[in-house]
Amino acid sequence: MEAVLSELEVALGHGFSRPELLTRALTHRSLANEQALEKGDDQPSGDNERLEFLGDAVLGLVVAEAMFLLHPEWQEGELTRVRAQLVSRQHIADVAASVGLGRHLLLSRGEDRSGLRRKGTVLSNTMEAVIGALFLDGGLEPVRAFIRRHVIGEAAEQLARELRSGDALGNYKSALQEHLQAARSGTPVYKVKCESGPDHRKRFLVEVRLKPEDGEPGRPLARGMGSTKKHAEQDAARRALARLTAGNNRADDTAEYPEEEESAAQ
Repeated sequence: MEAVLSELEVALGHGFSRPELLTRALTHRSLANEQALEKGDDQPSGDNERLEFLGDAVLGLVVAEAMFLLHPEWQEGELTRVRAQLVSRQHIADVAASVGLGRHLLLSRGEDRSGLRRKGTVLSNTMEAVIGALFLDGGLEPVRAFIRRHVIGEAAEQLARELRSGDALGNYKSALQEHLQAARSGTPVYKVKCESGPDHRKRFLVEVRLKPEDGEPGRPLARGMGSTKKHAEQDAARRALARLTAGNNRADDTAEYPEEEESAAQ
């Protein structure tokens, strides 16, 4: 185990003074449950889920700080868009794969045989747990160094080029989905509420709602209008993203889209 941890410490760029933190970060709940059953314990303990919670918060903070300092010319929307991509599950899973995290995971025998160590969600969750362990063991500096090297790296420069070219700015649907994904709130669902006008001058009113991971489309986020369904969806996503980043999360807040605008579209 010490040799395995040493190999991972090299990849992380940090030697742990409390290696038990790294072991905990690598321990999937399936192994904790398996060990509890073998010992006859009713309360499994020792998995990485608490560290994952902490690491998620630390990751968001350090990425936000880095983007804020590296790009003083960016406005809130640009900072939000890039941060959402950098902390997304897919990107963090890619980071985990790049440091070989999968082969260090501590899984139950059954889950190991099922190929769980290659699953993106498990990799991203474990990577966040490891970031939480890094923070507890060494503070923010080793976390900043790791995130600058592996999480931001060339990815941030590519996103910056997209922003400068305008390729990323107009895709509000992607930005909204990434924002919700980063917050683990669910996925956006779009529905045409009404349409009006002749074929050559159509107007569409679209509502975007939040769909939790395990439920039907829930509370409305915003509405948008456009000459095509796609344009209306982009407008709705833009409004929703603006509200969410401003901290306005009230489900019943429709003041941003007056009733007379909906009437005009009918």
